[in-house]
Amino acid sequence: MAGVDDRVDRLAGLLADFVLDGGKRMRPRFALAGWAAAGSDGDVAPDEVVTACAALELIQACALVHDDIVDASDTRRGRPTVHRTAETMHRDAGWDGDPERYGVSQAILLGDMALTWADEMFVTSGVSPDALARAIVPWYAMKTEVLSGQMLDVLAEASGATDEITPARVNRFKTAAYTVERPLHIGAALAGAGPETIGALREFGVAVGQAFQLRDDLLGVFGDPEVTGKPSGDDLREGKRTLLLARATTLAGPADTDFLLGVIGTELDAPALDRARRILVDSGAVASVETEIDTLTARALAAIDTDAVTDRGRHALRDLAAAATRRRA
Repeated sequence: MAGVDDRVDRLAGLLADFVLDGGKRMRPRFALAGWAAAGSDGDVAPDEVVTACAALELIQACALVHDDIVDASDTRRGRPTVHRTAETMHRDAGWDGDPERYGVSQAILLGDMALTWADEMFVTSGVSPDALARAIVPWYAMKTEVLSGQMLDVLAEASGATDEITPARVNRFKTAAYTVERPLHIGAALAGAGPETIGALREFGVAVGQAFQLRDDLLGVFGDPEVTGKPSGDDLREGKRTLLLARATTLAGPADTDFLLGVIGTELDAPALDRARRILVDSGAVASVETEIDTLTARALAAIDTDAVTDRGRHALRDLAAAATRRRA
């Protein structure tokens, strides 16, 4: 990009800063665990496999940069989002036009660039043609699934969905497939895994990915901003149609349900946020979601209790499952 224009190169620096300055690297780590689960115990992933798995972090960058635009979020990981940073650059420079529109426009393009670079990094990683041919199928399936899940998520907010099927499908494809299931599938495919191994890993991935999203839903309402990097209660203000909300509207009384549906998607003040949280707890919705997280995690661990998964891979997956589903606030 520096060969195009130095000013464009400086914008690319926003993407570099975003990728390198934080994040849990969950998707590359799951992909490497998938490779280990299908390989030989004690083997170390070669550089080309690490590079292929690391490309997932650029897809994550695209997803987060665009997601922050969709949600009109001001912060990510405790720092201004990419579109807000570009907006500030415009405003500080005193340029013509609307700074907010400029910020959104540049962030969309930077997210597109991250997606382009992810494909380039994956395809040119240096893995063998046979390995690439095996892994490219779940690679492209993952991208279709996460975009479809995101579209359903936006639709659910706009349509005011309160059923449990819709958030469950969002969790399945926007989060579980993209965060855990397909990265594991990709890593295992790079290693040449057989159907039994891939089946066990995908079953694990769906369960852990769904539990991961349910934990994230709880943190989106009750999380400490110092831990989550976003304002407390942000999911309620953004109007997120989560399984937690759907469960509460089923379990809570009519007055409490009406209150929840009346404040979601609005700028809740402290008393309203406190009442919404009390309803989620007192209705039993929080306890119900916690139970579901435990059930899904147990199902995931049972799925990899098989000789089709190496001991090394199983240990890595257990650690990652704990990291993805534990309470963090």
